[in-house]
Amino acid sequence: MADLPSGTVTFLFTDIEGSTALWERDQAAMSIAVERHFQLLREAVSAHAGVVFKVVGDAVQAAFPTAPHTVAAALDAQRPLGQENWPESVGPIRVRMALHTAAATPQDGDYLAPGLNRLSRLLAAAHGGQVLLSLATQDLARDALPPGAGLRDLGEHPLRDLYRPERVFQLLHPDLPADFPPIRTLATHPNNLPLQPTPFLGREEQVARVVDLLSRDDVRLLTITGPGGVGKTRLALQAAADLLEDFPDGVWFVDLSVLDDPALVPSAIVGALGAREEGSGIPNRLAAMLTGKHLLLLLDNFERVVDAASVVADLLARAPGVKILTTSRTPLHAYGEREYSLPPFPMPDLAHLPSVETLSQYEAVRLFVERAQAVRPDFVVTNTNAPAVAEICFRLDGLPLAIELAAAFIKMLPPQALLKRLEQRLPLLAGGARTLPARQQTMRNTIAWSHDFLTQHEQTLFRRLAVFPGGCTIEAAEAVAAGDGTLEVFGGIASLVDKSLLRQEEGSDGEPRFRMLETVREFGREQLETSSEGDAMRDRLAAWCLALVEQFEPALWGENIPPTGVARLEEELPNLRAAVTWLLAQGEVTRALRLVVAAEDFWTQRHLTDAELHRWLETTLAAAPAAPARDRALAHWLLTSKHGDQGHDEAALHHAQRLLDAAEESGEPAALGYAHLALAFRWQNLGDIARAAAAYAEAIKTWRAAGVHEVFALGAQAGLAGCLVLQGDLEAGVPMLEEALTRLRSDPRWFIMGIISLRGYAALRQGDLPSAVRLFTEAIDGSRNQHLTKSLLSAMTGLAGVTLAHGQVKRAARLLGAIEAARDAVEIKRLDNWLYDERITVETRAALEPAAFARAWESGRLVPLEEAVAEALAVADEVLGVTEPLDKR
Repeated sequence: MADLPSGTVTFLFTDIEGSTALWERDQAAMSIAVERHFQLLREAVSAHAGVVFKVVGDAVQAAFPTAPHTVAAALDAQRPLGQENWPESVGPIRVRMALHTAAATPQDGDYLAPGLNRLSRLLAAAHGGQVLLSLATQDLARDALPPGAGLRDLGEHPLRDLYRPERVFQLLHPDLPADFPPIRTLATHPNNLPLQPTPFLGREEQVARVVDLLSRDDVRLLTITGPGGVGKTRLALQAAADLLEDFPDGVWFVDLSVLDDPALVPSAIVGALGAREEGSGIPNRLAAMLTGKHLLLLLDNFERVVDAASVVADLLARAPGVKILTTSRTPLHAYGEREYSLPPFPMPDLAHLPSVETLSQYEAVRLFVERAQAVRPDFVVTNTNAPAVAEICFRLDGLPLAIELAAAFIKMLPPQALLKRLEQRLPLLAGGARTLPARQQTMRNTIAWSHDFLTQHEQTLFRRLAVFPGGCTIEAAEAVAAGDGTLEVFGGIASLVDKSLLRQEEGSDGEPRFRMLETVREFGREQLETSSEGDAMRDRLAAWCLALVEQFEPALWGENIPPTGVARLEEELPNLRAAVTWLLAQGEVTRALRLVVAAEDFWTQRHLTDAELHRWLETTLAAAPAAPARDRALAHWLLTSKHGDQGHDEAALHHAQRLLDAAEESGEPAALGYAHLALAFRWQNLGDIARAAAAYAEAIKTWRAAGVHEVFALGAQAGLAGCLVLQGDLEAGVPMLEEALTRLRSDPRWFIMGIISLRGYAALRQGDLPSAVRLFTEAIDGSRNQHLTKSLLSAMTGLAGVTLAHGQVKRAARLLGAIEAARDAVEIKRLDNWLYDERITVETRAALEPAAFARAWESGRLVPLEEAVAEALAVADEVLGVTEPLDKR
């Protein structure tokens, strides 16, 4: 082998697209083709001063002294590869290529540069025949491209190493294909995998093993187990990124580290999927959402909620296309679980240390060096410091997080001094936490050792920041942790990030957020309790949370929190939850009530059916009868909505009447309007249309007299018009309904979908089937976009009514059966316009013999929701006489 380039090196990685399938098609022909492909690549590489230093399967890795040499080699390789007459049985051999430039030194015929992991991910993003360049290579090559060659800027892309986005360029030339599908990155597949603050190093074999296990048909639940700090989360994230193409409905990460209640796991999953929580049974709704989907859920830190293992088992039983990957310090012990125990990094033998070159190939040492170079770029392993580096990794049991924490101090101490400090500190801590497994003691002790390096001010800040289960912004840290203002927060946070005790990530508004890994936060909470500052910090957290939600509280009810506010409160939800829990535990029920109801619109938009919210409201109302009337009114408003959704009519009416009492006590017209609106809903659900109409009219009168809430006054007008339509007064009801809908249609509020369906029912009563179809279809489309299951099913019931009016009675009964099954699956007791829905069911039942109705109904119950939607839209097409399906336009 020729001498390998050193210093600034440009690498060319290649592999054959779809080679596994080609080998299976004709092994003999593929063997010949691969050898020919190797020959063409080697010729091009050697012609441009490059060296092939590694071949793995059909993948080739080559190194070049300059970027222009590498680009020329890639071009000269792709030309003959594209023109070769390949064996007919395997067809064209399409080779993808990727180029990247990095500082690298060869060791034992190979390179260990961290950038090569990133290059592998860039290669995985390419298509056969495509040549991709990193920004670093583009910068060095753009002024010396081969004749006729050019570069196309493909923009920034998050690669599957989950590190920072990479600016990617494509090599262009008349001899090469130019048009390809979008490159394969995180952005081209549905997922919510979080980008990571540092590159992924090592663990290639373990990632491959996890990917292999999850690719098997007989493995649907895989748990990665190991002690805290062993790297379970990072490994799981990388494996999930590598599996994106195997799951067309996405790969979804659910962080359970912020939960303490196993009952909240289904809600956390629903939230990660980006869906709205509707219906009284979140587990059933979740199972219904996932039925027919082919996706992967990554449930991280499951040991905190291990009693939710039955939820996982039930979900897998009811959604056969779903697979689940969990990380946990202990197995779930669920049926069908496959456990993968993640070991720490392998350690060198201290008694027989290998050469510096060989030592640097150990993953533990590679991680130490990479993290050390992040704080001290000139750091290298030498013959002098190699024994100390090896022993540091050995003493830390090869635990990645412990190694990262130690490496952060290379900026202050050389390895020999660092080792001496470890030798002095770890034995002193060996007696603590005796009940923990040995490696967990090592991890805890390493955090304690890192903690010892902090100044007194930094230690104070560190333990105080542990009060935030959901991480914090600088503003939040200053409000909660700064105390009397003598604690310098900004510089302290920067120092904690430098020492790997805090991790920085981007928040919803672009501002940085700072979070502790759960293992680190556990230690920080211990320090907080030891300091006797725990109660004070939790009280400050509660005060800050209250101030935050009051920023987004409308001056009067009914004004929506803007999307940025919703995203911010969603981000702070773990902190809000901790604050409410603390206030309730302290008997601070009035403050707890204020904190909950100040976020009323957030709960309405995101968490109205959350059992936890229900518990909070009932507890605080019972314990705080003297709380401000406005707050009690808001609480009763939320509870009447919740009970109404669950079909608990008497409880809903009780809270609506209590709402009216509190609203009258408060004297606020806005609250009075809501009280009458709540009573209208409740009377309508109880079938008392006359009292419902009177309550709607009172709500309209109250709001308009006060000059507030015209949007909700129009909603109440639509409700009153609906009552008139139900009573058969179309002449008065339809114009009122049309006026309300015309003025409301551009409003983004979720309840508009119900009003659109209400107008559809009116059109149905008028016999105007085309208008009814268009309205119900509009409501279906809007409900799908906003994940509004109740509104979707109500609009589908309307189309069942259209189907009945269109003369297809059995088909209408079949649709009604499918709608009922979907309602049962998510435990939705009552739809938005249930009285109209009920009338359609009664009329359909009356139009068939009982046995025929029962058969059609039961057959519909076996139809999945999406198929039922498609069938309902097909009826809409028939009524309108169109050939292009409505759901495709």
